Amino acid sequence: MTGFLPENPGVIKVNQVAEIRRLHFVEKATVSELAKQFELSRPTIRKHLKTLDDPVYPLRKLQPHPKLGAFRDQLKSWLETDARLPVKRRRTAQRLFECLQAEGYAGGYCAVRRYVKAWKQAQSSSPPVTQAFVPLYFPPGETCQFDWSHETVVLDGVEQVVKVAQFRLTYSRQMFVIAYPRETQEMVLDAHNQAFDFFGGVPKRMVYDNLKTVVDAIFSGKDRQFNRRFLTLANHCLFEPIACTPESGWEKGQVEKQVCDIRSWLFTLTPKFDDFAGMNAWHTQRCRELTARAHPEQTSRTIADCFAEEQPLLMPVKAVFDGYVEQMRRVSSQCLIRIERNRYSVPAQWANQAVSVRTTANRIRMVADGQIIADHPRHFGRDQLICDPWHYLPVLEKKPGRCVMERHL
Repeated sequence: MTGFLPENPGVIKVNQVAEIRRLHFVEKATVSELAKQFELSRPTIRKHLKTLDDPVYPLRKLQPHPKLGAFRDQLKSWLETDARLPVKRRRTAQRLFECLQAEGYAGGYCAVRRYVKAWKQAQSSSPPVTQAFVPLYFPPGETCQFDWSHETVVLDGVEQVVKVAQFRLTYSRQMFVIAYPRETQEMVLDAHNQAFDFFGGVPKRMVYDNLKTVVDAIFSGKDRQFNRRFLTLANHCLFEPIACTPESGWEKGQVEKQVCDIRSWLFTLTPKFDDFAGMNAWHTQRCRELTARAHPEQTSRTIADCFAEEQPLLMPVKAVFDGYVEQMRRVSSQCLIRIERNRYSVPAQWANQAVSVRTTANRIRMVADGQIIADHPRHFGRDQLICDPWHYLPVLEKKPGRCVMERHL
């Protein structure tokens, strides 16, 4: 039997079966000649001489993964560890594959994916739920989707949960993410300013959940009462706000998927930063780096290529929106205003009077008679005193013991 390859059911093709039968029955080629020509065993040739239908090969239920063998225990240990974590902090199969590569794994991703899928199915007794959706088409420059996510990071050595504003242009899939300590309205306004600056323009429509900082009231159908301050932002930037139907996340499915992807790409394992500025600078850099990935629909192009096409079609940003939230507060007799459990100083002449407080993502400004009378960096701790000694000069001129304060000036 020398000169013959071992039988391999995956080698034979439908057109080869037809050719074998034609050469034998029409050209009178012998079984040995056909075996040499097609590099198959003679029993295989005889079998296909009797074949009239398409060949059917049984599928293996268990795929051998020899390269994964030495890493199965490690992969199983990671899956068991992740199973005890909240769902949003568990690693995806892709992330586990990258971690295995760091350990020296030289195999393919499919082996890891099959193992992870089989392990999860073995842990779950209920069958997976499948849903069907209608594909959507988005012209370039038209639509951007927005959502919040909660992620775990280590800031200045302390593990904490941060709120991440996520934007996604639906045509190019260009993303932008920025983290804040809270989800308040001034954070929403600032996030839009940062996103439009990153994109270099404004899309015609913005799609949201019915979050309270954007929507004040939900009526029937798509009718909404949008927040007045948020509408000021929309009127300034000229985009149309669109609110999804409640509990219908598929209406902004791209950013919903991005939340899961970003969690895997940027927040597992738990990243460490010195402060929010360093974290957001790194996020911006990663958003640019991820544009080198292939576009999910236009697979021959990258996200960067599609964004280069979409960016000129965005509406230009003519002026940055002053994203503050305003409220009236009374100044105490100690020339202080309490804001979110912190106290900020105000010039002494405004003691016991009402002034306007304008809160932005990173500043606290006090306004009276149309003028800014105090401007402080915003603090997010509790029971802190943010004081400008110059605000107390008129008091020091009249009150005894002023020399004690003057030493601090």
